[in-house]
Amino acid sequence: MIVITGAAGFIGSHLAEGLAEKGFRDLVLVDDFSIPEKKANWSGLVYQALVHRDAFFDWLQQHHRQVQYVFHLGARTNTLEQDEEVLNRLNFEYSQHVWEHCVRFGLPMCYASSAATYGDGSLGFDDDLSIIHQLQPLNPYGWSKHRFDLWALEQKRKPVQWVGLKFFNVYGNRENHKGRMASVVLHAYQQIASTQELKLFKSYRKDVPDGEQKRDFIFVKDLVIMMINIMLDRRITGIYNAGTGCARSFNELSTIIFEALGLPEKVVYVDMPDVLQKQYQYFTRANMISFFKNKSLIFTPIEDGVSEYVRELQKGNSSSIL
Repeated sequence: MIVITGAAGFIGSHLAEGLAEKGFRDLVLVDDFSIPEKKANWSGLVYQALVHRDAFFDWLQQHHRQVQYVFHLGARTNTLEQDEEVLNRLNFEYSQHVWEHCVRFGLPMCYASSAATYGDGSLGFDDDLSIIHQLQPLNPYGWSKHRFDLWALEQKRKPVQWVGLKFFNVYGNRENHKGRMASVVLHAYQQIASTQELKLFKSYRKDVPDGEQKRDFIFVKDLVIMMINIMLDRRITGIYNAGTGCARSFNELSTIIFEALGLPEKVVYVDMPDVLQKQYQYFTRANMISFFKNKSLIFTPIEDGVSEYVRELQKGNSSSIL
């Protein structure tokens, strides 16, 4: 059996689907399945068992001999969350327990870290660990992920395989439940579909024009391929970036979405809320050299990935403008 925590979420549900398509159908989905907004994500998936996240460790105690792999994707992903007790409990302590159980039962694991650990990016985005102790995340969420990365590196007893993936800007279908934390791709689509214009934040840096803030956008289906490759190659271990190695601007993204919808482009630049200004990343781009030493992957161009995502959104939206 393959365990996926956070299986009712955006990335976890795609991973479950991708594994089933590859023939791995003995899946154990772990999450809080009582959240109505997430039901559409997991109700159609193939699985062996559904396990509530609070009951997972008791379940693992009883069934660990049947488990071949653990993907730990469950977390509080709200980057604006200020309750450090919640982040400590769900992102740090829960991850520690997953790690310790994998060590105890001899299970390999792959867990979700975050590009938020890089802070403002002034130290770059290299995952070779030379800068990891100098990183200064910009918010409590980033710190919760960073603390676990540091803790994992310090452990003398490690799972038979352990991989932490620093997710960059993942986009794709099934993220509607995330609300404000959904990708800029979804927010942009929703704005354009309802108003025929897109509002982007102004830049507050003289060296960055409005709309030229850049992100490393990775299509969720590519991330799934990456994780499955890791599961199938136990030689891969350590902390790696999970992006494309390419940074694209919000202006470029805007053009792609307007073209996908067949609409004339209209962008309005608006003030950024004060709460975001101090924790805003103007540029992210994953250095993928470390991972490419192990595997060579071809990532979906953002033009193709976003266009496919827009088509999926239109199919599921009866109020689509087209």
